[in-house]
Amino acid sequence: MPIFRPQRKRAPGGPRLGDSPTAISRRALTSALASARSAYPNEFGGVLRADPPGVIGELLLLPGTTAGRRHANFQLYMLPADLTVVGTVHSHPSGALHPSEADLRLFRSWGRRHLILGSPFESWSWRAYDGNGAETHLRVVEAGGDHPVGRFRPVHRAEPLPSDTTFPDDEA
Repeated sequence: MPIFRPQRKRAPGGPRLGDSPTAISRRALTSALASARSAYPNEFGGVLRADPPGVIGELLLLPGTTAGRRHANFQLYMLPADLTVVGTVHSHPSGALHPSEADLRLFRSWGRRHLILGSPFESWSWRAYDGNGAETHLRVVEAGGDHPVGRFRPVHRAEPLPSDTTFPDDEA
């Protein structure tokens, strides 16, 4: 009896799951900057997800994350088991775009890409860092992307139900 083995094809030379991202979608970056702007004068913190591998395309907000004027504490144990989570994003309301000692400890112990957003939280006021705290470059791509992987996976939307569909009453 043959065994069903789903195949996932990737573009030749394209990124693999676990590779460090090389790009961020404009939508994810704009969301992070808007979140930091709304949290001002407090810090903002979130988690970055790359799907497809190589492109950061989503910002996750963890339950229980606390923030003040000089800190953002992540509750990483609240993170779902997800191999596409690649790093963190947080803001520095002071506008400083370099990592603090606490930031470097977080970078070294968790994730491969980290963003620091600085006041005034515009499209030019952010920096990317690797897991060792060294500044790195992330390209900003549109949702369709010029990334070798191609387009992001479409969100699954169920087909609309026919208008003549009826549902049985609840039996309570």
